Amino acid sequence: MHLLERVADGDARAVRDVIDRYGDLVWSLARRFTNSDADAEEAAQDIFVMLWRKASKYDREAGAEITFVSLLARRELIDRWRRASRRPKLTDVEELGDPVGADAHDELDELASKAMRAFGGLEKDVQMALRLSVEHGCSHGQIADLTGAPLGTVKSRVRKGLKLIREAVEGSSLTGATP
Repeated sequence: MHLLERVADGDARAVRDVIDRYGDLVWSLARRFTNSDADAEEAAQDIFVMLWRKASKYDREAGAEITFVSLLARRELIDRWRRASRRPKLTDVEELGDPVGADAHDELDELASKAMRAFGGLEKDVQMALRLSVEHGCSHGQIADLTGAPLGTVKSRVRKGLKLIREAVEGSSLTGATP
Protein backbone atom coordinates (compact mmCIF):
# COMPACT_ATOMS: atom_id res chain seq x y z
CA MET A 1 0.00 0.00 0.00
CA HIS A 2 1.37 3.44 -0.96
CA LEU A 3 2.00 6.06 1.71
CA LEU A 4 -0.79 8.36 0.54
CA GLU A 5 -3.24 5.46 0.59
CA ARG A 6 -2.21 4.79 4.19
CA VAL A 7 -2.66 8.49 5.02
CA ALA A 8 -6.14 8.38 3.48
CA ASP A 9 -6.91 5.37 5.70
CA GLY A 10 -6.00 7.44 8.78
CA ASP A 11 -2.60 5.91 9.53
CA ALA A 12 -0.83 8.53 11.68
CA ARG A 13 2.59 6.93 11.11
CA ALA A 14 2.07 7.28 7.36
CA VAL A 15 1.75 11.07 7.76
CA ARG A 16 5.20 11.18 9.37
CA ASP A 17 6.53 8.88 6.65
CA VAL A 18 5.17 11.18 3.92
CA ILE A 19 6.90 14.14 5.56
CA ASP A 20 10.14 12.16 5.85
CA ARG A 21 10.01 10.94 2.25
CA TYR A 22 8.81 14.11 0.51
CA GLY A 23 9.97 16.84 2.88
CA ASP A 24 13.07 17.74 0.86
CA LEU A 25 11.09 17.90 -2.37
CA VAL A 26 8.38 20.12 -0.88
CA TRP A 27 10.96 22.32 0.82
CA SER A 28 12.96 22.85 -2.38
CA LEU A 29 9.80 23.77 -4.31
CA ALA A 30 8.67 26.09 -1.52
CA ARG A 31 12.03 27.89 -1.44
CA ARG A 32 11.83 28.54 -5.19
CA PHE A 33 8.42 30.17 -4.86
CA THR A 34 8.97 32.22 -1.73
CA ASN A 35 11.14 35.12 -0.67
CA SER A 36 12.16 33.92 2.78
CA ASP A 37 12.68 30.79 4.84
CA ALA A 38 9.70 31.75 7.00
CA ASP A 39 7.43 31.93 3.95
CA ALA A 40 8.82 28.62 2.68
CA GLU A 41 8.18 26.96 6.04
CA GLU A 42 4.60 28.20 6.09
CA ALA A 43 4.06 27.04 2.51
CA ALA A 44 5.57 23.61 3.19
CA GLN A 45 3.36 23.18 6.24
CA ASP A 46 0.27 24.13 4.24
CA ILE A 47 1.26 21.69 1.49
CA PHE A 48 1.55 18.80 3.95
CA VAL A 49 -1.81 19.68 5.49
CA MET A 50 -3.26 19.68 1.97
CA LEU A 51 -1.62 16.30 1.26
CA TRP A 52 -3.22 14.94 4.41
CA ARG A 53 -6.63 16.27 3.33
CA LYS A 54 -6.33 15.18 -0.32
CA ALA A 55 -4.56 11.86 0.15
CA SER A 56 -7.75 10.04 -0.80
CA LYS A 57 -7.57 11.68 -4.26
CA TYR A 58 -4.34 9.84 -5.04
CA ASP A 59 -4.81 7.15 -7.67
CA ARG A 60 -1.83 4.88 -8.23
CA GLU A 61 -3.17 4.07 -11.71
CA ALA A 62 -2.92 7.74 -12.70
CA GLY A 63 0.74 8.10 -11.80
CA ALA A 64 3.50 7.84 -9.27
CA GLU A 65 3.02 9.11 -5.76
CA ILE A 66 5.89 11.57 -6.11
CA THR A 67 4.16 13.06 -9.16
CA PHE A 68 0.97 13.57 -7.17
CA VAL A 69 2.92 15.25 -4.35
CA SER A 70 4.85 17.47 -6.79
CA LEU A 71 1.78 18.58 -8.70
CA LEU A 72 -0.20 19.31 -5.55
CA ALA A 73 2.72 21.29 -4.12
CA ARG A 74 3.25 23.25 -7.34
CA ARG A 75 -0.42 24.13 -7.62
CA GLU A 76 -0.51 25.37 -4.04
CA LEU A 77 2.68 27.38 -4.50
CA ILE A 78 1.49 28.94 -7.76
CA ASP A 79 -1.81 29.88 -6.09
CA ARG A 80 0.09 31.46 -3.19
CA TRP A 81 2.27 33.36 -5.63
CA ARG A 82 -0.75 34.63 -7.52
CA ARG A 83 -2.45 35.80 -4.33
CA ALA A 84 0.72 37.60 -3.24
CA SER A 85 1.16 39.27 -6.63
CA ARG A 86 -2.39 40.66 -6.53
CA ARG A 87 -1.67 42.72 -3.43
CA PRO A 88 -1.01 46.27 -4.56
CA LYS A 89 2.07 48.05 -3.27
CA LEU A 90 0.63 51.52 -2.89
CA THR A 91 3.83 53.19 -1.75
CA ASP A 92 5.61 51.99 -4.88
CA VAL A 93 2.83 53.28 -7.12
CA GLU A 94 2.64 56.63 -5.36
CA GLU A 95 6.38 57.17 -5.74
CA LEU A 96 6.19 56.69 -9.51
CA GLY A 97 4.15 59.80 -10.14
CA ASP A 98 2.87 60.43 -13.66
CA PRO A 99 5.38 58.87 -16.09
CA VAL A 100 3.69 60.24 -19.20
CA GLY A 101 1.75 63.33 -20.09
CA ALA A 102 -2.01 63.41 -19.68
CA ASP A 103 -2.51 63.23 -23.46
CA ALA A 104 -0.87 59.80 -23.66
CA HIS A 105 -3.07 58.19 -21.00
CA ASP A 106 -5.96 57.39 -23.34
CA GLU A 107 -3.62 55.84 -25.87
CA LEU A 108 -1.85 53.82 -23.18
CA ASP A 109 -5.22 52.65 -21.87
CA GLU A 110 -6.15 51.46 -25.37
CA LEU A 111 -2.83 49.61 -25.78
CA ALA A 112 -3.26 47.98 -22.38
CA SER A 113 -6.82 46.96 -23.26
CA LYS A 114 -5.69 45.38 -26.52
CA ALA A 115 -2.89 43.52 -24.74
CA MET A 116 -5.24 42.27 -22.02
CA ARG A 117 -7.82 41.10 -24.56
CA ALA A 118 -5.08 39.28 -26.47
CA PHE A 119 -3.77 37.73 -23.25
CA GLY A 120 -7.28 36.61 -22.30
CA GLY A 121 -7.61 34.83 -25.65
CA LEU A 122 -4.46 32.76 -25.16
CA GLU A 123 -4.54 29.10 -24.18
CA LYS A 124 -4.34 28.59 -20.40
CA ASP A 125 -0.91 26.93 -20.54
CA VAL A 126 0.45 29.86 -22.56
CA GLN A 127 -1.08 32.31 -20.07
CA MET A 128 0.55 30.42 -17.17
CA ALA A 129 3.97 30.45 -18.84
CA LEU A 130 3.70 34.19 -19.53
CA ARG A 131 2.55 34.99 -16.00
CA LEU A 132 5.41 33.05 -14.47
CA SER A 133 7.88 34.66 -16.85
CA VAL A 134 6.68 38.27 -16.89
CA GLU A 135 4.94 38.75 -13.54
CA HIS A 136 7.15 36.54 -11.41
CA GLY A 137 10.45 36.76 -13.28
CA CYS A 138 10.90 33.00 -13.58
CA SER A 139 13.41 31.66 -16.04
CA HIS A 140 12.29 29.17 -18.68
CA GLY A 141 13.96 26.40 -16.67
CA GLN A 142 12.12 27.41 -13.51
CA ILE A 143 8.82 27.47 -15.39
CA ALA A 144 9.54 23.99 -16.73
CA ASP A 145 10.22 22.78 -13.18
CA LEU A 146 7.08 24.42 -11.81
CA THR A 147 4.69 23.29 -14.51
CA GLY A 148 6.23 19.95 -15.37
CA ALA A 149 6.36 20.93 -19.06
CA PRO A 150 9.48 20.27 -21.14
CA LEU A 151 11.87 23.22 -21.45
CA GLY A 152 11.36 23.52 -25.22
CA THR A 153 7.59 23.61 -24.73
CA VAL A 154 7.91 26.38 -22.15
CA LYS A 155 10.08 28.44 -24.50
CA SER A 156 7.59 27.95 -27.33
CA ARG A 157 4.66 28.95 -25.12
CA VAL A 158 6.33 32.15 -23.95
CA ARG A 159 7.44 33.05 -27.46
CA LYS A 160 4.00 32.27 -28.91
CA GLY A 161 2.19 34.30 -26.25
CA LEU A 162 4.42 37.35 -26.63
CA LYS A 163 4.13 37.16 -30.41
CA LEU A 164 0.32 37.02 -30.34
CA ILE A 165 0.07 39.91 -27.87
CA ARG A 166 2.55 41.97 -29.90
CA GLU A 167 0.53 41.31 -33.05
CA ALA A 168 -2.65 42.42 -31.27
CA VAL A 169 -1.18 45.78 -30.28
CA GLU A 170 1.10 46.26 -33.27
CA GLY A 171 0.36 49.43 -35.16
CA SER A 172 -0.97 51.05 -32.00
CA SER A 173 2.13 52.88 -30.81
CA LEU A 174 2.37 56.10 -28.85
CA THR A 175 3.30 57.91 -32.05
CA GLY A 176 0.26 56.54 -33.83
CA ALA A 177 2.37 54.85 -36.53
CA THR A 178 1.08 51.71 -38.16
CA PRO A 179 3.20 48.95 -39.72
